[in-house]
Amino acid sequence: MRPSTGAADAAGAASAAGAAGAAGAAGAADAAVVVGAVATPGPAPGGRRRSADRRLPPGVRKPLVVLHVVASVSWPALMLCLLTLAVTALTTADADRLRAAYRAMGMLGDALVLPLSLLTFLSGVALGLGTSWGLFRYYWVSTKFWLTLAAMAASVFALTARLHDAVRVADAHPNGPIPVAELGFVRYNTVIVPAVALSLYLFNVALSVYKPWGRRGEAGARRGRIPEAGGA
Repeated sequence: MRPSTGAADAAGAASAAGAAGAAGAAGAADAAVVVGAVATPGPAPGGRRRSADRRLPPGVRKPLVVLHVVASVSWPALMLCLLTLAVTALTTADADRLRAAYRAMGMLGDALVLPLSLLTFLSGVALGLGTSWGLFRYYWVSTKFWLTLAAMAASVFALTARLHDAVRVADAHPNGPIPVAELGFVRYNTVIVPAVALSLYLFNVALSVYKPWGRRGEAGARRGRIPEAGGA
């Protein structure tokens, strides 16, 4: 009877070892799955990663980003310079300083308003179309698009016209004092238009930093999923 008992004990030990080995293998497999799930990021909810939507190669996208940032910073800087000169012309009692301010504003406007506004707008459109952000996928991007378009139109047409009016007044009186009646609303228009444009640009900067309001259609998608979750 003792040999039989020993054989049974050996068989039981072998069975226990086999079960422990299987459990260990299953645990190792489960651990590998967990580690893999943590270490390897999955695709985006739409089934693709965000970088897969990018259509611009890095060699094109990065220089375009640099161009857009430089133009976007230079544009409000130009408006700040114009606003400073306009306030100087509005508050000074020196006719020579007023003429110098208006002529400087005219030179800056003719040289920089059109190229900077076009570079900012077109580079932003190219980045929107060539990356996963798009132009109308996110509320903040579409809002920035329309505000930039409006600011560009106002700068090219309204601001440039007001600057030319100021230069004409300065050229019409090259010496001596300039009558207040000749200045008219030029003194105020040259302040108001750059101030409004600068406010729009600063608001666009805030949109780019905070990125509010989320993606278009997300709220409707969430509302559509709520009844299904409740029913489940």
